[in-house]
Amino acid sequence: MAIWDFVKDAGKSLFGSEAEAHEAPAQAPQAQAPQAQAAQSDTDRKVAALKAELSALGLTGKDVHLKLRGDTVVISGKARDQETLEKLILAVGNIRGIAHVELADDAGTETPAPAGAKPLFHTVQKGETLSAIAQKYLGKSSRYPEIFQANKPMLSDPDKIYPGQTLRIPQG
Repeated sequence: MAIWDFVKDAGKSLFGSEAEAHEAPAQAPQAQAPQAQAAQSDTDRKVAALKAELSALGLTGKDVHLKLRGDTVVISGKARDQETLEKLILAVGNIRGIAHVELADDAGTETPAPAGAKPLFHTVQKGETLSAIAQKYLGKSSRYPEIFQANKPMLSDPDKIYPGQTLRIPQG
């Protein structure tokens, strides 16, 4: 089991504002639902939003499952390969409101990962650019396109990174 920390207040707003989150859609008249049922409904809504985001990014897998516990997403099942698994971690971790991503004991890849393969992630600081990050990790600022490519489809433009965002650093 592995856990990665993310900046909870940074990232794509997928769940709506706090006010929107507390406004339940109109349903058939009935007694007010117990808090537990309302919390479960909100959790289900958030998991569905996370799954839709992964689908839009082309990162879904038939054997990948998500579970939400507070501000922690637990990923279980098998991703296609190590790169896809790392992108899954980033795609859900870079959502506003998510503070941690945990891999369940059964999480992994369909194809064996290279021995000792551990993801290398970097959290963007204010004023940083992909060039500066490339200089730090890859030794040359001109290698920034490698970081950009490693973070597609989550990144659509190398100039559109933000403080608090976590990026995948290619190894090798």
